[in-house]
Amino acid sequence: MEPFVTADWLQEHRDSVVLADARMYLDGRSARAAYLQGHLPGAVFVDVSEALAAPASPEGGRHPLPSPEDFAAAMSAAGIGDDSTVVAYDDAGGVMAARLVWMLRTTGHDAALLDGGIDAFPAASLETRCVTPDSAQFTPVPWPRESLATIDEAASGGAVVDARDRTRFDGHGPDPVDPRSGHIPGAHNVPAREHLAADKTLQPIEQLRQHFEAAGVTDASDMISYCGSGVTACHNLLVAEFAGLGRGRLFPGSWSQYAHTDRPAETSPLPN
Repeated sequence: MEPFVTADWLQEHRDSVVLADARMYLDGRSARAAYLQGHLPGAVFVDVSEALAAPASPEGGRHPLPSPEDFAAAMSAAGIGDDSTVVAYDDAGGVMAARLVWMLRTTGHDAALLDGGIDAFPAASLETRCVTPDSAQFTPVPWPRESLATIDEAASGGAVVDARDRTRFDGHGPDPVDPRSGHIPGAHNVPAREHLAADKTLQPIEQLRQHFEAAGVTDASDMISYCGSGVTACHNLLVAEFAGLGRGRLFPGSWSQYAHTDRPAETSPLPN
Protein backbone atom coordinates (compact mmCIF):
# COMPACT_ATOMS: atom_id res chain seq x y z
CA MET A 1 0.00 0.00 0.00
CA GLU A 2 1.28 3.49 -0.85
CA PRO A 3 2.02 5.71 2.17
CA PHE A 4 -0.53 8.32 1.00
CA VAL A 5 -4.06 8.02 -0.40
CA THR A 6 -6.34 10.68 -1.85
CA ALA A 7 -9.80 11.72 -0.71
CA ASP A 8 -11.23 10.07 -3.84
CA TRP A 9 -9.51 6.79 -2.93
CA LEU A 10 -10.91 6.98 0.59
CA GLN A 11 -14.45 7.57 -0.64
CA GLU A 12 -14.17 4.54 -2.91
CA HIS A 13 -12.77 2.27 -0.17
CA ARG A 14 -14.40 3.78 2.91
CA ASP A 15 -16.26 0.60 3.89
CA SER A 16 -13.05 -1.45 3.99
CA VAL A 17 -10.77 0.79 6.07
CA VAL A 18 -10.48 1.99 9.65
CA LEU A 19 -10.35 5.77 9.57
CA ALA A 20 -8.27 7.24 12.41
CA ASP A 21 -8.13 10.83 13.62
CA ALA A 22 -4.59 11.30 14.96
CA ARG A 23 -4.33 15.03 15.55
CA MET A 24 -1.72 16.39 17.94
CA TYR A 25 -0.80 19.89 19.09
CA LEU A 26 2.39 21.29 20.59
CA ASP A 27 0.73 24.42 21.98
CA GLY A 28 -1.34 22.80 24.72
CA ARG A 29 -4.59 22.40 22.79
CA SER A 30 -6.52 19.18 23.32
CA ALA A 31 -6.57 16.88 20.30
CA ARG A 32 -9.52 15.00 21.78
CA ALA A 33 -11.49 18.23 22.10
CA ALA A 34 -10.73 19.05 18.47
CA TYR A 35 -11.94 15.58 17.48
CA LEU A 36 -15.22 16.11 19.35
CA GLN A 37 -15.71 19.48 17.69
CA GLY A 38 -15.70 17.81 14.29
CA HIS A 39 -14.11 14.80 12.62
CA LEU A 40 -14.54 12.77 9.47
CA PRO A 41 -17.59 10.49 9.70
CA GLY A 42 -16.82 7.19 11.39
CA ALA A 43 -13.29 8.11 12.39
CA VAL A 44 -11.94 6.76 15.65
CA PHE A 45 -9.72 8.96 17.82
CA VAL A 46 -6.13 7.88 18.44
CA ASP A 47 -4.23 9.95 21.00
CA VAL A 48 -0.69 10.32 19.68
CA SER A 49 0.82 11.17 23.06
CA GLU A 50 -0.94 8.40 24.98
CA ALA A 51 -1.57 5.57 22.50
CA LEU A 52 1.57 5.94 20.41
CA ALA A 53 4.20 6.73 23.03
CA ALA A 54 5.62 5.49 26.30
CA PRO A 55 5.97 7.92 29.24
CA ALA A 56 8.41 10.74 28.64
CA SER A 57 11.84 10.78 30.26
CA PRO A 58 15.13 12.64 29.75
CA GLU A 59 16.73 9.33 28.77
CA GLY A 60 14.09 8.39 26.20
CA GLY A 61 12.66 11.70 25.03
CA ARG A 62 9.14 13.14 25.03
CA HIS A 63 7.54 10.41 22.92
CA PRO A 64 9.50 7.15 23.17
CA LEU A 65 8.05 4.24 21.26
CA PRO A 66 5.68 2.24 23.45
CA SER A 67 6.26 -1.42 24.12
CA PRO A 68 4.83 -3.69 21.41
CA GLU A 69 2.28 -4.91 23.96
CA ASP A 70 1.10 -1.40 24.85
CA PHE A 71 0.89 -0.45 21.18
CA ALA A 72 -1.14 -3.57 20.47
CA ALA A 73 -3.52 -2.79 23.33
CA ALA A 74 -4.03 0.76 22.05
CA MET A 75 -4.71 -0.44 18.51
CA SER A 76 -7.12 -3.09 19.77
CA ALA A 77 -9.04 -0.45 21.74
CA ALA A 78 -9.22 1.70 18.60
CA GLY A 79 -10.78 -1.15 16.63
CA ILE A 80 -7.61 -1.75 14.61
CA GLY A 81 -6.82 -5.42 14.11
CA ASP A 82 -4.15 -7.52 12.49
CA ASP A 83 -5.91 -7.43 9.12
CA SER A 84 -7.17 -3.85 9.22
CA THR A 85 -6.32 -1.29 6.59
CA VAL A 86 -5.92 2.07 8.31
CA VAL A 87 -6.14 5.56 6.85
CA ALA A 88 -5.06 8.25 9.31
CA TYR A 89 -5.39 12.01 9.14
CA ASP A 90 -4.90 15.19 11.13
CA ASP A 91 -5.39 18.90 10.46
CA ALA A 92 -1.72 19.58 9.68
CA GLY A 93 -1.25 17.84 6.36
CA GLY A 94 -0.35 14.54 8.02
CA VAL A 95 2.79 15.60 9.88
CA MET A 96 1.32 14.39 13.19
CA ALA A 97 -0.79 11.43 12.01
CA ALA A 98 2.33 10.14 10.27
CA ARG A 99 3.41 8.67 13.61
CA LEU A 100 0.50 6.18 13.59
CA VAL A 101 0.95 5.30 9.93
CA TRP A 102 4.68 4.73 10.26
CA MET A 103 4.24 2.57 13.38
CA LEU A 104 1.70 0.40 11.60
CA ARG A 105 3.62 0.10 8.35
CA THR A 106 6.92 -0.70 10.04
CA THR A 107 5.26 -3.59 11.88
CA GLY A 108 3.78 -5.02 8.69
CA HIS A 109 0.28 -3.51 8.60
CA ASP A 110 -1.50 -1.73 5.77
CA ALA A 111 -1.75 1.96 6.59
CA ALA A 112 -1.63 5.30 4.78
CA LEU A 113 -2.03 9.01 5.37
CA LEU A 114 -4.97 10.88 3.88
CA ASP A 115 -3.43 13.45 1.57
CA GLY A 116 -4.69 16.86 2.65
CA GLY A 117 -6.03 15.54 5.95
CA ILE A 118 -9.35 16.71 7.34
CA ASP A 119 -9.25 19.71 4.99
CA ALA A 120 -9.69 17.36 2.02
CA PHE A 121 -13.39 17.19 2.93
CA PRO A 122 -15.89 20.04 3.36
CA ALA A 123 -16.52 21.19 6.92
CA ALA A 124 -20.23 20.49 6.47
CA SER A 125 -19.48 16.77 6.19
CA LEU A 126 -17.89 16.51 9.65
CA GLU A 127 -19.60 14.84 12.59
CA THR A 128 -19.28 15.38 16.33
CA ARG A 129 -20.39 12.06 17.81
CA CYS A 130 -17.69 10.06 19.58
CA VAL A 131 -17.06 6.80 17.74
CA THR A 132 -16.60 3.88 20.14
CA PRO A 133 -15.33 0.89 18.15
CA ASP A 134 -15.45 -2.75 19.07
CA SER A 135 -12.09 -4.04 20.21
CA ALA A 136 -10.03 -5.95 17.67
CA GLN A 137 -7.31 -8.57 17.77
CA PHE A 138 -3.94 -6.88 17.28
CA THR A 139 -0.90 -9.09 17.82
CA PRO A 140 2.19 -7.46 19.39
CA VAL A 141 5.15 -7.35 17.00
CA PRO A 142 8.67 -6.34 18.07
CA TRP A 143 9.90 -3.04 16.66
CA PRO A 144 12.12 -4.03 13.71
CA ARG A 145 15.74 -3.20 14.44
CA GLU A 146 16.31 -2.24 10.81
CA SER A 147 13.68 0.52 11.10
CA LEU A 148 15.30 2.26 14.08
CA ALA A 149 18.46 4.24 14.78
CA THR A 150 20.10 4.74 18.15
CA ILE A 151 21.39 8.04 19.49
CA ASP A 152 24.94 6.87 18.72
CA GLU A 153 24.01 6.15 15.11
CA ALA A 154 22.25 9.51 14.76
CA ALA A 155 25.31 11.28 16.16
CA SER A 156 27.76 9.48 13.90
CA GLY A 157 27.05 11.64 10.85
CA GLY A 158 25.94 10.43 7.44
CA ALA A 159 22.50 11.05 5.98
CA VAL A 160 20.78 12.44 9.09
CA VAL A 161 17.75 14.67 8.43
CA ASP A 162 15.89 16.87 10.89
CA ALA A 163 12.15 17.36 10.23
CA ARG A 164 11.68 20.38 12.52
CA ASP A 165 10.91 23.86 11.27
CA ARG A 166 13.95 25.85 10.21
CA THR A 167 13.92 28.21 13.20
CA ARG A 168 14.24 25.34 15.66
CA PHE A 169 16.87 23.61 13.55
CA ASP A 170 18.93 26.80 13.22
CA GLY A 171 18.93 27.19 17.00
CA HIS A 172 19.50 30.94 17.31
CA GLY A 173 17.14 31.35 20.26
CA PRO A 174 15.84 29.26 23.15
CA ASP A 175 14.09 26.09 22.05
CA PRO A 176 10.37 26.31 22.92
CA VAL A 177 10.13 22.78 24.32
CA ASP A 178 13.61 21.31 24.83
CA PRO A 179 16.45 22.30 27.18
CA ARG A 180 18.91 23.16 24.40
CA SER A 181 18.56 24.71 20.97
CA GLY A 182 20.31 23.69 17.78
CA HIS A 183 20.61 20.36 16.01
CA ILE A 184 22.70 17.22 15.83
CA PRO A 185 26.06 18.12 14.24
CA GLY A 186 26.12 17.25 10.55
CA ALA A 187 22.33 16.90 10.26
CA HIS A 188 20.48 18.43 7.32
CA ASN A 189 17.18 20.26 7.69
CA VAL A 190 14.27 18.79 5.69
CA PRO A 191 11.23 20.41 7.37
CA ALA A 192 8.24 18.09 7.16
CA ARG A 193 5.79 20.95 6.66
CA GLU A 194 7.67 22.15 3.58
CA HIS A 195 6.54 19.03 1.72
CA LEU A 196 3.03 20.49 1.68
CA ALA A 197 1.29 22.82 -0.73
CA ALA A 198 -0.95 25.66 0.47
CA ASP A 199 -3.95 23.30 0.68
CA LYS A 200 -1.93 20.88 2.88
CA THR A 201 -1.68 18.24 0.15
CA LEU A 202 1.71 16.90 -0.90
CA GLN A 203 3.74 18.76 -3.46
CA PRO A 204 4.55 16.94 -6.73
CA ILE A 205 6.85 13.95 -6.35
CA GLU A 206 9.70 15.63 -8.21
CA GLN A 207 9.71 18.49 -5.70
CA LEU A 208 9.61 16.03 -2.82
CA ARG A 209 12.63 14.24 -4.22
CA GLN A 210 14.45 17.54 -4.58
CA HIS A 211 13.92 18.29 -0.88
CA PHE A 212 15.82 15.15 0.06
CA GLU A 213 18.41 15.37 -2.70
CA ALA A 214 19.30 18.88 -1.48
CA ALA A 215 20.11 17.24 1.86
CA GLY A 216 22.28 14.64 0.15
CA VAL A 217 19.69 11.87 0.31
CA THR A 218 19.23 9.91 -2.91
CA ASP A 219 18.64 6.56 -1.20
CA ALA A 220 16.58 6.68 1.99
CA SER A 221 17.88 3.32 3.14
CA ASP A 222 20.90 5.32 4.33
CA MET A 223 18.77 8.03 5.96
CA ILE A 224 18.13 8.58 9.67
CA SER A 225 15.14 10.83 10.39
CA TYR A 226 14.60 12.76 13.60
CA CYS A 227 12.62 15.78 14.82
CA GLY A 228 11.69 17.11 18.24
CA SER A 229 10.35 13.87 19.68
CA GLY A 230 10.00 11.33 16.86
CA VAL A 231 6.58 12.37 15.50
CA THR A 232 7.04 14.61 12.46
CA ALA A 233 10.20 12.63 11.64
CA CYS A 234 7.81 9.86 10.60
CA HIS A 235 6.34 12.17 7.96
CA ASN A 236 9.77 12.55 6.36
CA LEU A 237 10.11 8.78 6.30
CA LEU A 238 6.73 8.32 4.61
CA VAL A 239 7.35 11.12 2.11
CA ALA A 240 10.74 9.69 1.16
CA GLU A 241 9.15 6.30 0.58
CA PHE A 242 6.32 7.84 -1.43
CA ALA A 243 8.87 9.70 -3.57
CA GLY A 244 10.52 6.41 -4.48
CA LEU A 245 13.62 6.81 -2.35
CA GLY A 246 13.01 3.75 -0.16
CA ARG A 247 12.62 3.36 3.57
CA GLY A 248 14.81 5.11 6.10
CA ARG A 249 15.21 4.73 9.86
CA LEU A 250 13.68 6.63 12.76
CA PHE A 251 15.66 7.98 15.71
CA PRO A 252 12.77 7.74 18.19
CA GLY A 253 14.25 9.87 20.98
CA SER A 254 15.09 12.65 18.53
CA TRP A 255 16.16 16.07 19.79
CA SER A 256 14.19 15.68 23.03
CA GLN A 257 16.56 12.86 23.98
CA TYR A 258 19.71 14.29 22.46
CA ALA A 259 19.24 17.69 24.13
CA HIS A 260 19.37 16.08 27.58
CA THR A 261 22.88 14.73 26.97
CA ASP A 262 26.25 16.47 26.98
CA ARG A 263 26.82 15.66 23.32
CA PRO A 264 27.75 18.63 21.13
CA ALA A 265 25.03 20.67 19.44
CA GLU A 266 25.34 22.71 16.28
CA THR A 267 23.64 25.92 15.13
CA SER A 268 23.29 27.24 11.62
CA PRO A 269 25.42 30.20 10.50
CA LEU A 270 23.74 33.55 10.94
CA PRO A 271 22.86 35.31 7.68
CA ASN A 272 25.11 38.18 6.67
